[in-house]
Parts: sequence; C-alpha cells; structure tokens
Amino acid sequence: MDLTSLRPLAEKLFADIRALSFDGVGVTRASYGAGETAAADYLRAFALSEGLRVADDRAANLVFGQPDADPAAPAAWTGSHIDSVPQGGNFDGLAGVVAGLLCLVARRREPHGARLPLEVVAFRGEESAWFGKAYMGSGALFGKIGESDLALKQRSTGQTMAECMREAGADVDAIRGRQWLFDPARVKAYLELHIEQGPVMVARQLPLAVVSGIRGNVRHNRIVCHGDAQHSGVVPRWLRHDAMFSVADLIMRLDEHWRVLLERGTDLVVTTGIVTTDPDEHSISRIPGSVRFSFEARSKSEDTLEAFYQLMRAECKAIERERGVRFEFDRRLLSEPATMDERLCGLLAQACRDVGAAFETIPSGAGHDASLFANAGIPSGMLFVRNQNGSHNPHEAMEMDDFMLGVQALSDVFERLD
Repeated sequence: MDLTSLRPLAEKLFADIRALSFDGVGVTRASYGAGETAAADYLRAFALSEGLRVADDRAANLVFGQPDADPAAPAAWTGSHIDSVPQGGNFDGLAGVVAGLLCLVARRREPHGARLPLEVVAFRGEESAWFGKAYMGSGALFGKIGESDLALKQRSTGQTMAECMREAGADVDAIRGRQWLFDPARVKAYLELHIEQGPVMVARQLPLAVVSGIRGNVRHNRIVCHGDAQHSGVVPRWLRHDAMFSVADLIMRLDEHWRVLLERGTDLVVTTGIVTTDPDEHSISRIPGSVRFSFEARSKSEDTLEAFYQLMRAECKAIERERGVRFEFDRRLLSEPATMDERLCGLLAQACRDVGAAFETIPSGAGHDASLFANAGIPSGMLFVRNQNGSHNPHEAMEMDDFMLGVQALSDVFERLD
C-alpha cells in the first residue's frame, strides 16, 4: 500500500497541532494538562472525520481503530505520546501518533485483507518534566503507577498527578490499585516510530534507523545537600561546611568515575540537570547552607545502573565525612532498560531496504513507551526518523521526506504481521 498521497494530510496534522500548543517559543503540551488535552481533542475529531473508531482507555489514553474491527480481537499496536516538555519541539512523540493514524487512514480509504487488525494509541504523560515521573499513560496500563506516584505534584500548578489524571477521565482508583488496565494477550506486537533525539543519524546521513534497545535510567528528582550558611569573608576553608562546594565535589568525582567506565567500554551517561541554591536567601557574600540538585544515570545494563548508583551514594557518604555536610534524598526512580524483539528488528530492517532508505541499527539513549511493552514480554520494535537539532527544544527539524519513508516502512511491516 503506497502512502505517498497522505503527505499533505501529515503536514496539516503537524501544523494544526503545533498551532494549538505553540507557547511563543516552542510547543508546550503538559502531561494531563491543557495543551495535551487540546491535541487529544483535535486527534479525536480528525479520526472521527475519517470514519475511524476512537475510545478512551482507563488511563485516558486515546485508542484509534477501524470501525468494523472487533475491539477484543488480537491486534498490532502502534503509537507514541502526545505530551511535550515545556517549550519543546513538535515532533517528539507526535510523529509516532501521526504515523500510526496515517496507516489507519490508508487502510480505511483502500480496504484490503490485512492479516492483523491495527490499533493506534496516543499515550498521555510520557515526559518526566511535569511530575518528575515518566511513562504515566503507558505505565498505568501495566499497573506501574502507585500511590506515591499519584501524589507527585505538577511543576507549575501544584496539582497532584491523581487530580490531573482524574480531570482527564482516568480511572484513578484502578490505577492506585496497580491494576492492569488492558489485556496484554491482545497485543501481538507493538511498534513505535519516533524521531531520533540525538545527532547520530544526521552525522551518518541516515533517514531511518532500527532501534536495538532502549537505555534505562536511575534518578533522583531532588537531592539536597545541607551545609552551614555563614558569611563568606570570615570563615576559613577548614571550618566551612559549604553545600555548593560539596555538590561540585560530588559531580567532579562522578565525572571521573564515568570517564574511567567509558574507557572500559561500559555503556553509561550521567547528568545533573538541576543545581540551585535558595533564591530567597542566596547571596554573593553568603556561603550556601543548602543546595538542591538532580541526579540521573542511563545505561543499557541494569547492573551498570545499580553499580553506578551505589558508587554515587558511597561518594556522598565520603563527602559528608570530609566536609561536614549531609545529603538528603527523595524517592529513587528506576526505569528498566529494554531490548527490542529480534524478529521485528529484522522486519523493520527489510522494510527500510524496500523503501530504498539508508539505515543502521542503533540503541536509543532516550526512554520511550516501547520499553514498557518490551519488558512486559510483548514483542516490540522501534523505528527512528532523522531529526535535526536534537530534541526537547523548539528547534526539532524532522524532514517530511524522511518521515514519509518511515511511515511507509511502518505500514509495510504491519502488512507482514500475523
């Protein structure tokens, strides 16, 4: 089935949803918030106009399918998320939802005997930027969102996750009870198209890439180093309990450990994305008494994540002894690494060849909803589309030629599944 003629429709979908969520700089579609809901409402109206079936699942995700398909029958699933980071790009997540909808529209406009029905899921709440927790919409399906998660507060409004999910129509009581909200036996395969969020494909001039696996991560949203606030001019170094120098010391020690591990061939990335003193009390002439910061490590190996995490905690203890400070940790969050299904990787690779696209097989450093399906034992695969300027910024620049190649490859794989 040739999907070339659907390119103008794809361009319209991207343009319309960008306009709905443009914030003056980039796009903002807060998880279970107004921008995400506006995108969901638009997609619902579009799908109904094309004669597709639309339903809300119990986590308030949108599920699209053919109107005559049995909703209880086994099916292939595809999709991605519709939220974004603050002032983000328009293609992160949305590209996978639009790709799936184009595959459904093509089947609807040109009926044929596909061996396996197709359903498209628009997941809510994939980004961790809003509540400090990723995979909310997909995680709820697998019983992975519990009481402590639901109590997390939205970064801007202060509403709890439970309040925001309930307002969107989610079954919060079932989610709190960690019930599985769908029958995984129905999902014969899960495939996700997504932009690459790094520079590899641009550097290697690859329009498409097959994803071999997804890095997991261990993180703390908030660690506080407590020291002693004093006048900067009168306390000598040996009597200081400087929270900022302690945090800087920790970061430099972790950086050195990271360098050594990379030299040994270990897959690992480490980030401290937030470092801040209290704006109500900090001053040029004040030794910081407390510093708040974040910690994240990512790897394809869960053993590596655990080992590096324990190394970080050991360094914190050493700095506490040496500098007379104290580290306080919020809840540790862990997302497991995932490996994509070998057969689906092979089918995606053949589909790339069939559409004439140069491609390679590469790992994903960013997390994706597909990891939850893979780790639940559901055969899963991912296809990356080349994207300029990285991601999580307003300058994402996926080319429509590349995107349509990816959509065609995705559609071709669905035609071969049974």
